[in-house]
Amino acid sequence: MSKLNAISGKMTQYRWAICAMLFFATTVNYLDRQVLSLTFDEFIKPEFHWDENHYGNITGLFSLVYAISMLFAGRFVDWMGTKKGFLWAIGVWSVGACLHAFCGVFTEAFVGIGSKADLVKATGNVTVVIATISMYAFIVARTVLAIGEAGNFPAAIKTTAEYFPKKDRAFATSIFNAGASVGALVAPLSIPPLAKAFGWEAAFIVIGVLGFIWMGFWVFMYKKPEDHPKVNKAELDYILSDREVNVEKKTVEAKEDKKLSFFECFKFKQTWSFAFGKFMTDGVWWFFLFWTPSYLNTQFGIKTSDGLGMALIFTLYAVTMLSIYGGKLPTIIINKTGQNPYAARMKTMLIFAFIPLVVLLAQPLGTISPWLPIILIGLGGAAHQSWSANIFSTVGDMFPKSAIATITGIGGMAGGFGSLILQKTAGKLFVYAGETNMTFLGFEGKPAGYFMIFCFCAVAYLIGWSVMKTLVPKYSPVNLK
Repeated sequence: MSKLNAISGKMTQYRWAICAMLFFATTVNYLDRQVLSLTFDEFIKPEFHWDENHYGNITGLFSLVYAISMLFAGRFVDWMGTKKGFLWAIGVWSVGACLHAFCGVFTEAFVGIGSKADLVKATGNVTVVIATISMYAFIVARTVLAIGEAGNFPAAIKTTAEYFPKKDRAFATSIFNAGASVGALVAPLSIPPLAKAFGWEAAFIVIGVLGFIWMGFWVFMYKKPEDHPKVNKAELDYILSDREVNVEKKTVEAKEDKKLSFFECFKFKQTWSFAFGKFMTDGVWWFFLFWTPSYLNTQFGIKTSDGLGMALIFTLYAVTMLSIYGGKLPTIIINKTGQNPYAARMKTMLIFAFIPLVVLLAQPLGTISPWLPIILIGLGGAAHQSWSANIFSTVGDMFPKSAIATITGIGGMAGGFGSLILQKTAGKLFVYAGETNMTFLGFEGKPAGYFMIFCFCAVAYLIGWSVMKTLVPKYSPVNLK
């Protein structure tokens, strides 16, 4: 077919095959990330005698390592090249995903217990050793997973820049980024049944192996468009259509894009504004992602392997897909009011900052039906994804292109620290609430602890927006000259 297209002059469409590969990579990325949260409460927690504090340590450190790794992932992909960089990223995270399955074997060998059944039956001080050793084993596996997963988006964005002209990149990016939502939707329908039928270890291995399968396709499918036999001249000319413009603007861009060192970035209020917004809000998304399955079991006795549990988690992420419209609102505001992009974006973010307030009703309405808190948490998640798309764009509003990756990395680190604090606080709070039968606004025990965390999640965006607006009240691009 490519030869016929080359002869007739008809443009090939191979760039969309590459876009499909990016979509599947992102889907696998999100599936691997979800296995632990969907197996923790029902399968892993009883075997290793964990409480919420152990789980909070694991999820908090994953968030931190992922955020720190984001600082270096882009430079690594640039250094290795797109093909090898992507292979390394997905290879490392797939190894990390599969390593989780061997944490039980390692714990048995370390403690000197011969089987999974003996782990479950252990009592006394032995359970403390089992819980501690298994937690550290999972932290190691989770660290490998986080380091690899941090490379997905830098590699995917770099690939998009190679295969699409500027005018099509946003559309291509939206397509592959949809893999995150699809992965979150597929996860509750596949992972709990796998764990129930074959053991939780099988869920990690089966989902982890998907990454290795993807690598096999990538090896044969990817080459730079200039060198790819399935990209004819017409498609290559289209892909490279804006390169000449870039050459003409090279001198101007060189003047505008002065390089910033890591520490120089902290001189600007714009950096602190972005970083604080990420610090306050990233942890909320990770809390919803990591703790909702455990919340359903704690609050309602619903297991993720039950049909109802799978339906509830599926519904939650289906609701979050409403966020695909969140990026369009600033454009509408700009077209109608003529405001600058930063002003329109901040107005949009204020709107999305109010939506998570519905999470305040999750616990009270949960006494009626578990569907109500799931829908409200889903709305909070959709608001977060819309907020996230816009807060990332504020970096481009304020900083030249040469500084965007560095500032984004700083914000990612801030978000990781915020997530670390929230996950560890949640774990300790739930243990304390359960042991003391703590009360809060009419709820007792762990449900009271969840209500307290929900209250923070509900107001985090308004706090973040207020500080951002105080630091940078109006459009004020950074001048590096």
